[in-house]
Amino acid sequence: MKKTGLAKAGRLAPLIRAGLIAGLAIAGLVFPLVALAGVGAKTGADALASMPDELTVVPSAQTTYVYANDGKTLLTMFYEEHRKPTKIEDMSPYLTSAIVASEDTRFYEHNGVDPKGVARAFVANQQAGGVSQGASTLTMQYVRMALRDGAETPKEALEATEQTTERKLREMRLAIELEQRISKQEILQRYLNSAYFGHRAYGVFAAAEVFFSKTPKDLTLTEAALLAGLVKAPSAYDPAVNDRTAATERRNYVIDQMLKMGSITPAQAKSAQKAKIKLNLTAPPNDCVSVPEEENDWGFFCDYLRNWWMEQPAFGANPQERLANLRRGGYKVVTTLDPKIQSSAMKHILDKEKRKSVYAHGEVVIEPGTGRIKAMAVNRRYSLDQKDNGEHSDSRRRDQVRGNYPNTVNPLLGGGDMAGYQAGSTFKIFTMLAALEEGMPLNTSFYSPERIVTKYITAPGPATCGIRWCPKNSSKSMTGRQTMWSGFGKSVNTYFVQLEQKVGAEKAVRMAERLGLKWRTEIDKTLAGPDHASGWGAFTLGVSDATPVEMANVFATLGADGKYCEPIPVRLINTRDGASYEYDDKKVAGPRCHQEIAPEVAQAATDAARCVTGYGAAEGGCGGWSTSPMVHATLKRPVAGKSGTTDSNRSAWFCGFTPQLAAAAFVADPDNPENTVGTSRGTISKFTVAETLKDALKGQPKMKFNPPPAKVVHGGKDNDDDNDDGGWSNNNSDDESDGEDGD
Repeated sequence: MKKTGLAKAGRLAPLIRAGLIAGLAIAGLVFPLVALAGVGAKTGADALASMPDELTVVPSAQTTYVYANDGKTLLTMFYEEHRKPTKIEDMSPYLTSAIVASEDTRFYEHNGVDPKGVARAFVANQQAGGVSQGASTLTMQYVRMALRDGAETPKEALEATEQTTERKLREMRLAIELEQRISKQEILQRYLNSAYFGHRAYGVFAAAEVFFSKTPKDLTLTEAALLAGLVKAPSAYDPAVNDRTAATERRNYVIDQMLKMGSITPAQAKSAQKAKIKLNLTAPPNDCVSVPEEENDWGFFCDYLRNWWMEQPAFGANPQERLANLRRGGYKVVTTLDPKIQSSAMKHILDKEKRKSVYAHGEVVIEPGTGRIKAMAVNRRYSLDQKDNGEHSDSRRRDQVRGNYPNTVNPLLGGGDMAGYQAGSTFKIFTMLAALEEGMPLNTSFYSPERIVTKYITAPGPATCGIRWCPKNSSKSMTGRQTMWSGFGKSVNTYFVQLEQKVGAEKAVRMAERLGLKWRTEIDKTLAGPDHASGWGAFTLGVSDATPVEMANVFATLGADGKYCEPIPVRLINTRDGASYEYDDKKVAGPRCHQEIAPEVAQAATDAARCVTGYGAAEGGCGGWSTSPMVHATLKRPVAGKSGTTDSNRSAWFCGFTPQLAAAAFVADPDNPENTVGTSRGTISKFTVAETLKDALKGQPKMKFNPPPAKVVHGGKDNDDDNDDGGWSNNNSDDESDGEDGD
């Protein structure tokens, strides 16, 4: 029968009676072992009964591993303490022998507290006149680590590690009880997974990786002895320093102890002690700035993932708690990033705009029907080091700050606090969807003059006629009667202003919100609000800011016949025990989709968007030319989309989609929105999207779009009159709000 914890504590009594232990000086404090040995029936029972049950199951902080969509390609890791639990059978036998020899040679003989060890420490410390030897067993050391790792407050962490008599007594009591609950092998395994080895490596898996770039199972005798020697004082015995004398001496001491215990032969010991220390150091990546150097562009996707994680209630009560769980939770996160599509996007982006350009050229690729983000690429390096960055493009700020190129960690593609970029005529999609949803068919036609006086009242500016907003087209060739097909395909401003007046600007604004757009600037929030949205005439010309993630997902919704899915960067999340992470009976990593737009409405909008790319509509005429015929000519498969440039060419966009993939690309100056990109960059986003989609879809079937039903194609009598009253609008635009220039 096993002895109780009290009986084991009683084994100290002979030592006390012999006068060998009246107290033990530890860190300058008196350690009265009589307090432990004299635990009476009631006091001792109460002390042991009060042991926290969580001690046996307390989860240590573990490293979260983040992979690409194949579940194998490591993107990065997140950790406060780099640790990955390893079963004892997956550790080298040399390692388990070495740690026992180094830290607790009587580990398999004592019952949590070693009376002989205590006596030996007392005598040694008395002779030394100070602390030269401790008395903590491996079990006691593990208790201390578990209490430290399980601490929920700084006070608890301090109490778990401070050098006091009370703390030491508590460790002893808990160690005795712990050995009643779990086996020696389990205690040893937990110890080896908790111990600190230096260089932010907690546990043997991290230590083997950091110092030798191998797994614990593959450690040799000399490597295992070196690691075991580090636990006592990682900094003092650091083998990575130039002078390895201390590390070598400590390793050889461990080998001597292993020989004394009979774990190795004299020949093994002699050979191992002669060997020089050979390291193969690895610096495990941590956070987004540590993605592989050759794949630095992954950092922007990683940053999006981290921001997304901090928004999910499943991972904590607030963003700070969620981030802490990411760094301590030991998750396996399989993301949606497709390295091949990402590589293709980067290639085509850098072919057109180098990293040292003040202009950011970026692209996001999303899968329709799931919202999974396949690529986030931009002509920047994800880095905090900006000392060699170019000068700021805003002359008013050059003396204060450098430009954010080529290095930055700003969320240029979405997911952070940046507002985005004015998206120009891509916003016409919201007006068209709102009109289609209100029952206006594709063949709705208006005579579209070169300039039109609208119902919208505006502040004085270049696009005003008195107090009215009166935008014009970018080309005289657009003058004439247009339908949704030709008006969208040629990006006719005066057609879409009339369509917006007909359906109501507020409905277009609300459509954008339904499809995922958020207003981040004060002016956008004001104009999108209930008091002003109905008078926001210039909204249809894209004067609001949007991010590439948002715009790619808008067109992905069309590619999925109106099924809206939240943009999501994860495909699978496993907890530390291997289970799929669930929340409210829904898998956090699963697509979050619903039918936001009726399929026939989405199909009708897609049919008009086919005109833009040169692919041609299934049900109507595109008017003889389009703004982006190079897209279909390059892709050579069914494709739809919309281009957009803002007033004075301050940004240039293209959003394209097929039934399988959607993409949005832009070029703009994130540091200075007033800096124009010029007409020469007006088409590069179109080619980037077309070339990326071509590469990504190579070998896949050429899926066709579903044609719209007749009820959304043909309508009754056309009506190009609109006499509704207008409202105030700060349009933030001039008469060149759409700078398509008829391309």
